[in-house]
Amino acid sequence: MSEAREQVLARIRRSLADASGAGGLAVPRGYRASLGLDRRGLVAHFEERVADYDVTVRRSTPASLAADVTAVCAEIGVHRLGVPPDLPAAWRPDGVELVRDDGLSSSELDALDGALTGCLLAIAETGTIVLDGGAAQGRRALTLVPDLHLCIVRANEVVGTVPEAFELIGVERPVTFVSGPSATSDIELRRVRGVHGPRRLDVFVLGGGRPPQR
Repeated sequence: MSEAREQVLARIRRSLADASGAGGLAVPRGYRASLGLDRRGLVAHFEERVADYDVTVRRSTPASLAADVTAVCAEIGVHRLGVPPDLPAAWRPDGVELVRDDGLSSSELDALDGALTGCLLAIAETGTIVLDGGAAQGRRALTLVPDLHLCIVRANEVVGTVPEAFELIGVERPVTFVSGPSATSDIELRRVRGVHGPRRLDVFVLGGGRPPQR
């Protein structure tokens, strides 16, 4: 056991010695960095992938978004939504109490029917939504505690691959990657939702909007 340990440590020491030389070790970057799709193709690919996670995906427009969110809230019985302080006025549904999150407690967040936010960007290849607490997103707890997350994804916020996403993600704030509703499986492989976040995720893909930027 001691000999095997020494062999492993010796390899680590050699690797560290090589890396400490001029320029360090070259890291191969041969993976695919782009899907090679136009904007329409990226959005369609994202919609297909995110739907695979049992997410309801809807197309909307800047003019109809508030009405579309209102209709969904009426359909599923949502009466109180938590929203970030800077949620755009054009996104605000009618007939729903919007509770501004200026530091709501965990119990107050849990008492909400859901949360309505935007996102930093979305990844077409994996159907992943990226949140960093930036514009129209609110803090992390807002999208983790309530049982429902209604997320607005602008078409121009969709990127192709994970490497493209990391080119746009900053390091100033914590980042959350969301691939569908929260779910886990116990030892008997029984799927349980809502353990680490919302049981339901609905995505509204909004045409137009600003391009992703760091």
